[in-house]
Amino acid sequence: MTTDSVVVDVSQDWVVACGLQERFMEIPCAKTQRLTYNARCRQMRALGGDCYHFVPLPGRRVALAVADASGKGLPAALIIANVQSSLRTAALFAPEDPAAVVIAANRQLHACSPVDRYATLFYGVFDEKRTLHYVNAGHNPAVVIRPGGAVTRLEACAPPVGLFAETVYQAQAVQLYPADLIVAYTDGIVEATNTASEEWGVGGLLKAVKRCRTRQPESIVEAAFAALDEFSEDNQTDDATILAALVH
Repeated sequence: MTTDSVVVDVSQDWVVACGLQERFMEIPCAKTQRLTYNARCRQMRALGGDCYHFVPLPGRRVALAVADASGKGLPAALIIANVQSSLRTAALFAPEDPAAVVIAANRQLHACSPVDRYATLFYGVFDEKRTLHYVNAGHNPAVVIRPGGAVTRLEACAPPVGLFAETVYQAQAVQLYPADLIVAYTDGIVEATNTASEEWGVGGLLKAVKRCRTRQPESIVEAAFAALDEFSEDNQTDDATILAALVH
């Protein structure tokens, strides 16, 4: 008995998929002079389940987000692509309402994903009054670092998206002022370990960011990753994302 086998070269498809994921995370020019921002996502594999998200909105608002899909590799990348496209589409219809946007993204992900797939999400809308309206759906607390060093934690207030179709998400708000710094991140940042199996933690991230908080966001993000790599000796074990936004 003979079996004919067909070997399909998917390398080019993989390259295209990686390029599409990178394009999903392009950083658009800000349409407001009151917020500058930057972010970096470093996946464990060619494709991964982390993302950041910036979308200029009407009224000089800016939507910003960090999300982390369950799992790793291609399955996680498909989940996070669903979340990104849902956020972008929903924001067109409710640019001033982050809760409505997250509700829409949750229902979409729940409707088309297996029961064990979900994503944690921090989604916020910054407006011209320097107010950040946000929803934290099961994600690591984003932080606001004030000029004097005080830290405000923007805690999770609801489950991750994709778990329950009828979850009602409610937006919280925090008033921001010039020189405040918003930092959002995924668990691959704070759960990174050194050779002694010690976690970098939120404390390590805050220490690194505070040392350079007067710089521009791009420099802050790069300095935070450099400090992380020094701590972990370049041993990355999970997708890792940092977003920094400086209020003016």
